[in-house]
Amino acid sequence: MIRLAKEIIAVIIDEYDRDVLLQRVSDPYWFQALGCVLGYDWHSSGVTTVLTGVLKSALDHEEFGLAICGGKGKASTKAPSEIDLVAEEFGFSTEAARRLGYASRMSAKVDNTAIQAGYPLYHHAFFVADDGKWAVIQQGMNVKDRTARRYHWLSERVRSFVVEPHEAIVGDAKRAAVLDMTSRDSDRCRKVSVDIAKQRPRKVLNMFRSIRPVYQKSLQDWLPHKSEEGWPEPVADFLFMPATLNWRALEKAYEFQPTDYEELLGIGGIGPATVRGLALISELVYGEKPSWEDPVKYSFAYGGKDGVPFPVDTKAMDESIHVLKEAIQDARLPEKERLRSLQRLRSFVPRDLEI
Repeated sequence: MIRLAKEIIAVIIDEYDRDVLLQRVSDPYWFQALGCVLGYDWHSSGVTTVLTGVLKSALDHEEFGLAICGGKGKASTKAPSEIDLVAEEFGFSTEAARRLGYASRMSAKVDNTAIQAGYPLYHHAFFVADDGKWAVIQQGMNVKDRTARRYHWLSERVRSFVVEPHEAIVGDAKRAAVLDMTSRDSDRCRKVSVDIAKQRPRKVLNMFRSIRPVYQKSLQDWLPHKSEEGWPEPVADFLFMPATLNWRALEKAYEFQPTDYEELLGIGGIGPATVRGLALISELVYGEKPSWEDPVKYSFAYGGKDGVPFPVDTKAMDESIHVLKEAIQDARLPEKERLRSLQRLRSFVPRDLEI
């Protein structure tokens, strides 16, 4: 897989450039197709960790001007130190290295905290090019049903870390309720959350206590219902009213006085429970509610070729596989291996789409 990946990546960078490669890996269709070409099951969430690991081994920093930092589990915690090493290798300034480290940390913080769908992150891969552009592929796992959710970021598309920053969010299915503080519909809630956090922690505690007795068990009774029959699934544990907030972190917020939600989220200790608690105070006390719509846009099977849970966008898929198909054809591969790679790509593409 490593040898094949290196050949394909070499052709893409040579024929196009690193920008195109970063754009491709941030495209869920292309990323899944590449995993299939390299020999992994097209419908498996495991392709994320395997493929990023393969690419990390295949990318020679000096040859390609591109590196991957982090990885699965404990390897993800090494991303900051690896970013520093890569920044030194690429000759970045101290400020440029700091910005890359910040992008890595905030992308993980957003997907682990600002979006609460029951998928804590266990994988974080940070792609960085020698011109400072970057992409992120990270994934969380739901321990109850063993499903996964993947998040794609691309630096040139990120205008704000906390307002719909993703290139794509990939999951097996939409959840009935997800706290999405990155949604544009959460704009007022984000602003009120910042205003609350800037107040004395004692006042925040009083507001929290005022709503805690009524809503201490579940949000089932007051979340907006999808239909007269109610939710298609029980409200998940991660949406319960938190038992407490991180008061030490809120003390830091009061002392720091963040100017916006991104600064608030960046404060150490502001985790999922505190974000959720501030959002609930914002809605229940001030009437500014967050978005509870699941932002997932793709499934791992991309419609599973049966249209469930999402129909396949054949035009987008055609655009996604065009670069990959040409790279396979131009790669320095034995003919038998080239044909096998194209056959695996064929298995990923719907029958009505020609490659």
